[in-house]
Amino acid sequence: MPGTSKGHSNTTQHGGSFPLDEKIHFPDRAHISVNPVRDEGAHNELSGEAFASRLYYRACCFVLFFVAAAASFNGYYDKWHFFDRDIFPSTNHSFEAMVDGTAARPYVYRQLLPTLANWIDRRVPEQTKDRLFASKPDGVSPREGFYSSPAAQSRTYSLRYRIVYVAVFLFAWISVYAMYLLCKAVGHAPATAALSALIMVLLMPYFMSMGGYFYDFPELAFLALAVWMALSFDWWWMIPVVALAAWNKESFLFFIPALYPLLRRRSSRTSAMAGVGVLGVTCAAVYCVIRSHFQHNPGGAVEMHLADQIHYNLHPANMFAREWNYGVLSLQGFNPLAVVLIACVVWRGWRFLPRPIQRHAQIAAAVNIPLFLLFCAPGELRDLSMLYVTLLLLVAASLAEWTSGQGKPDAQLST
Repeated sequence: MPGTSKGHSNTTQHGGSFPLDEKIHFPDRAHISVNPVRDEGAHNELSGEAFASRLYYRACCFVLFFVAAAASFNGYYDKWHFFDRDIFPSTNHSFEAMVDGTAARPYVYRQLLPTLANWIDRRVPEQTKDRLFASKPDGVSPREGFYSSPAAQSRTYSLRYRIVYVAVFLFAWISVYAMYLLCKAVGHAPATAALSALIMVLLMPYFMSMGGYFYDFPELAFLALAVWMALSFDWWWMIPVVALAAWNKESFLFFIPALYPLLRRRSSRTSAMAGVGVLGVTCAAVYCVIRSHFQHNPGGAVEMHLADQIHYNLHPANMFAREWNYGVLSLQGFNPLAVVLIACVVWRGWRFLPRPIQRHAQIAAAVNIPLFLLFCAPGELRDLSMLYVTLLLLVAASLAEWTSGQGKPDAQLST
């Protein structure tokens, strides 16, 4: 069957390898015993109840994940739109420039959604574009939703703007499901997995301090999907996923080494190293094609920000800057409270992470933090995106540990 490694025992191999069939048991995954069913009628009734229960909880997750993704997407879009030219006139990577292919490097390399929008736009008849441009939902004013964007109100960009708008929201929604599946694959109960995924997606607008882009939600989705697939499938099933991820954002190439401990958990050292090599070459090939196509654009392959980082961190007052999130004026994502909360989550949750996840986190941090300091604008927590998965699983582990002690009722209430 797909994703099944053959020829490996369930015991720990020599040479410092990981247990290949290691099962992680969290406090919220306590075994529930069910009395044996005595007759076929009872069995059918139980099966019907189980099916109805699964259907009910899946429907609840469908609605909750949709609402959370919509809220997170709105929180991001209210702050940054798509860096539309008329809203951010000084930007060199506006929505218009991205879909036209004239944006500055390295931003112009993030071409997954612009290419999709352009491909659809070229195939839609002009008459259909005219009807779509003229149509607006009943009762919706021109200043609501994406209609508030001058680019969306432009005949030239309207259809492409709609496509990117819908695609970004769908990726936000997909990312919630991907994080939910990942938490379940690690061993968490569905309720803990769902709550952890909701927390992460709702935090995304806070991570988008100093800037937020339409490729950030796809990046979150691809990161979670890649880790989930590394835990659940053989590595060759990941090739199309990492190719799309690199097309969305070239830095995904540097996330590939962090997948090694997860691939190693299910396969031999040679197979895991081969997987990392092939996946890395796939990302590099996609990047080289895109870079060659846009080699004459202004800018460079990277932007150096080390001096900016030093200057920013030498002034602690920068950690108290404010911005609007979800319609409320609050501190930017990089602030003392956030630092303390993240430190507490790491301190409480780290010991509950399986060893392969810990090694994944260590590799991701060793790669991402230097890249952040060298090439990313200060204060942009979104540029620490390779640690999103680690934070997600730390939150899940902390929630599991927290809820494990909540089974007994309060003594005063039980009397």
